[in-house]
Amino acid sequence: MVGHKMTDVASALRSGFLRAAPRDVALRTAHITARRTCGFTLTELLVSVGVLVVVVLLAMQLLNSAATVTTLGHKQMDADSQARQLLDRMAIDFAQMVKRSDVDYYLKSSAASPLRHVLQPGNDQIAFYSAVPGYYPTTGSQSPLSLVAYRVNSDSTTSAYNKMERMGKGLVWNAVSTTDTPVVFMPIPVASPLSVGDLPIPTPTPTPTPVQVSPAWPYAGNMTADASYEVMGPQVFRFEYYYLLTNGTFSDIPWDTSAGHFAVDGMQDVAAIVVDIAVIDPKSKVLLTDAQLATLTTSGNANFLADYSSGMTPGQLRAQWQNTVNGITSLPRPALSGIRFYERYLYLSPPTLLTP
Repeated sequence: MVGHKMTDVASALRSGFLRAAPRDVALRTAHITARRTCGFTLTELLVSVGVLVVVVLLAMQLLNSAATVTTLGHKQMDADSQARQLLDRMAIDFAQMVKRSDVDYYLKSSAASPLRHVLQPGNDQIAFYSAVPGYYPTTGSQSPLSLVAYRVNSDSTTSAYNKMERMGKGLVWNAVSTTDTPVVFMPIPVASPLSVGDLPIPTPTPTPTPVQVSPAWPYAGNMTADASYEVMGPQVFRFEYYYLLTNGTFSDIPWDTSAGHFAVDGMQDVAAIVVDIAVIDPKSKVLLTDAQLATLTTSGNANFLADYSSGMTPGQLRAQWQNTVNGITSLPRPALSGIRFYERYLYLSPPTLLTP
């Protein structure tokens, strides 16, 4: 009996020990695990933060580069859109130009006196008749013609200062109105006095002089305000043009002197008018005052974008403008970087009607 009791006690002790052993093992395991997962070392934290900072800096540089590229792209598109809209409109007007030797044109010309001498330092102006719609008078029979003119407004007192304007003055038929001027024929000039070479043949008697014959629309050749003008290019601040003659040469005289001609005569010697414009996008323009922008268009100023001169080849004027802008140090560089230049050939439609 004693032997059995001892055996039972031993069995009970062994059973208790076996039941207690798993608890002890679990406590020891938890204690070891807690010691192993208490946190990161200082070195590990410094390395992690350093890597995070590098990643953030790289991401910021990528975002800044993307934003810069996007901004430049938008500025380029703004300038391109403005130039395309203006040049497309000019192409239509020039293609529909009335080419008759018995009507006048307001064009620049460097010809020597007594021939037509119309110098235009700085921004150019041009005026001509064109078969396009315009702003017609409220009364009178409307003709299919308009007087079309282009200019960059240089009047600092107006809201159109340093902006490209277009005039489309719809004309009435002759003899239908005593107040509205219709299409006028030679020897009545459009906007500037005639020269002897512009007079029709045979010359009227008595021969008219610039004093005797006043221009029909003098404001087509100056900065006088007129309701028919509208802002066509709010970001276009420089306008220059020259002529591609039918003999293949370029000139700032709208007739072929080598052929013995001495007057416009319905643009018979002009195959195309080459137009150069300077455009600044809206975001860059706000960085400049009107006075600062005017330094680029004022003849004699150190920042002046030069006029066309005889002997220049296609693209040379535009390249000269770009070189001038690249060398300017008196104006903000971010604003100057937003200036872009465009050149286009605007071909005229043949033929010319040569009247006696």
